[in-house]
Amino acid sequence: MPRMLKASIYAGLVAGTIDIGAACAINRVGPGPVLRFIATGLLGAPLPHETWVYCVGMGLQWAMSILIAAIFSAATLKMPALLRHWIAAGVAYGIGVYFVMTFVVVPLSRAKSGHVTLQSFVLNLTAMILFGLIVSFTAQRLTQNRA
Repeated sequence: MPRMLKASIYAGLVAGTIDIGAACAINRVGPGPVLRFIATGLLGAPLPHETWVYCVGMGLQWAMSILIAAIFSAATLKMPALLRHWIAAGVAYGIGVYFVMTFVVVPLSRAKSGHVTLQSFVLNLTAMILFGLIVSFTAQRLTQNRA
């Protein structure tokens, strides 16, 4: 498997799964409501409390996370400094991902998000910075010494 694809899949799955855990902790709920919220982005609400809904939510989370990781990995081909300075790159990427997801993707989806408070802003931004760091670290480790 090509290194860039491997990095994108690994980073997306790990960061996406940890992001679900962070959302659970931030919102003080189990994974069910978080996965249902993600599924409403595609399917709208209301949704039944059935296993397939949670699977759709998890599948969407992983798909989006792998895509986000792939965008970063692709950017490293044009800007190798992102790998040399993976911490700064990961923090910056996480901040960018937060703003795109919060103020572009979610509003354009069928999900109805709540009001953004200072506390939710700080906690969710921190979670996305962690996401960015996982992506940049994984890309740096799995794509080093590439031709």
